[in-house]
Amino acid sequence: MLLPALVSGALLSVFGGAGPAAAADSPVGLGTAGAYSVLGGQTVTNTGPSSLDSDLGVSPGTAITGFPPGQVGGATHAADAVALQAQSDLTTAYNDAAGRATTESVAGDLVGKTLTSGVYTSSGPLGLSGTVTLNAQGNPNAVFIFQVASTLITASASNVDMINGAQECNVFWQIGSSATLGTASTFRGNLMALTSISVNTDTTVHGRALARNGAVTLDNDTFTSPTCDTTEATPSATTASITATTAGTVTMAATVTGDSAPTGTVTFTSNGVTLGAAAVDDAGRATLTVPASAGPGTSPMTASYSGNRSLFSSVSTPVALAAPTVPAPGNVPAPGTVPAPGTVPAPGTVPAPGTGTTAGTVPAPGVGTPNTVIAPRINAPGRVSTPAKSGTPSTSAVRRTTTRTTATPPLSETGFPVVAFSAISAGLLALGLALTWTGRRRRHALHRA
Repeated sequence: MLLPALVSGALLSVFGGAGPAAAADSPVGLGTAGAYSVLGGQTVTNTGPSSLDSDLGVSPGTAITGFPPGQVGGATHAADAVALQAQSDLTTAYNDAAGRATTESVAGDLVGKTLTSGVYTSSGPLGLSGTVTLNAQGNPNAVFIFQVASTLITASASNVDMINGAQECNVFWQIGSSATLGTASTFRGNLMALTSISVNTDTTVHGRALARNGAVTLDNDTFTSPTCDTTEATPSATTASITATTAGTVTMAATVTGDSAPTGTVTFTSNGVTLGAAAVDDAGRATLTVPASAGPGTSPMTASYSGNRSLFSSVSTPVALAAPTVPAPGNVPAPGTVPAPGTVPAPGTVPAPGTGTTAGTVPAPGVGTPNTVIAPRINAPGRVSTPAKSGTPSTSAVRRTTTRTTATPPLSETGFPVVAFSAISAGLLALGLALTWTGRRRRHALHRA
């Protein structure tokens, strides 16, 4: 029975994939050809410091060039009995792979597919422009066989990825003509071509390149022996958290735990949208910083661990991904409030009634508010005004009014009735007129006397 992934204390099935469920096939037996990293039919040619983990050979051809500078971790066999036997075993293995019953047909490009164990058959050429994922579903003995009638061509930086216990030793590529591996790509499995194999610059092969009748061409490439561990994969657990939130970014983190050291990547998603991915470090932790959402509210964030050959993939429980709080631009004081001394009201605001100067009035310097009291002043009879001091207005004997201003508050604030003020003003004016008339009559009487 397959083991499900443990996700934050809950058991969830994580065995997704486009491939169908099928009974596990037995591995293809390579015989003595399994001792080789590279085996050619006519020639093996290398450029640069390529590195081979195991043996190097050619048969029935004899030419091997480019070693050194290429390095061979095992023995080198050129047209000897050992190489001849290896070619014989390769032919047997090639025919075995080609004769397996088809589980599913594939065509065109494998990019984006997640395949479970089985036999996948292409009636024409097959390509890989990105990543194809092989999912062993926790079974270390899962076997993947690809039958390609024509060519196999992988693009630059393409990748054959493996999860949930899948192993390179159980992957077999049977190619009807020739294979080409793209620059800086990563290829996994046993590559068996009827004619030739070209491995472009800086490619890493976790497996073997075995050509029956043609040449194998290398260019600064790295070959590692395919692993084959019979230990079953164990569950992993992934927890997610938000570690920092600013006005511009959000930093997310995921921690992966299991019975063995986690490797691989964690992908962060929110509402079905991929935010990004990060590699798991030696402590089992992956972090990712992304631009913060400008919208209000929260949305769930989930971290998904890819798994490796020893650990199942797993998915965290969602955590709230909150948008940062940003102050609203242009805050304006509430109506009726008065800004503190030294502050300037926000543009477009008007002081509340009674709290500032009346719109449209400008008080004279040092005078105060426009609600001033104007009292009439009358010269006494027969009195001559003295000249004004320098810098002050002059007076005259002729009746005039002098403006006296006081920095009194508005009448509406003192509570003094406006009607009373009007009555007092009228009385003072009448008194002034009466005194003026009386003075004139006295002067007239004196004149007649």
